[in-house]
Amino acid sequence: MEDMPERRRERRLRYQWPVWFAEDFNGMLSQGQMVDVSSGGAAFTCFADRGCPNPGQHITTRISVPFYYPDESFDVSEFVRAGSVCRIDHLPNGLRRVAIQFSNPLPFKPGEQPFARLDYQAVSEAATA
Repeated sequence: MEDMPERRRERRLRYQWPVWFAEDFNGMLSQGQMVDVSSGGAAFTCFADRGCPNPGQHITTRISVPFYYPDESFDVSEFVRAGSVCRIDHLPNGLRRVAIQFSNPLPFKPGEQPFARLDYQAVSEAATA
């Protein structure tokens, strides 16, 4: 397999916490599970049902992002971000992986925190897939 150059501008922070999303936060919210997040976007999984967004669709997300400290403790910050769905990947068991690009980036780079425990093996596997 050929080595593909990394196209991402920053590392992602991989974790599995709930994410809430909807076209309009005044309506019904759907729940997904975070896959990874960067300052400019996120990926999450959700069931392939009526609440699952489509490519190009504008949605609003509510996410919790950990901010790590040198002593390995962390705080959690809540963010609401609107954005556009860039990609939908079909997964087994009726799941979809949704990639969204935020309209307004997060104020820090979650995957580049010096004390975050990144899932390097998964990042490496994703880069070579």
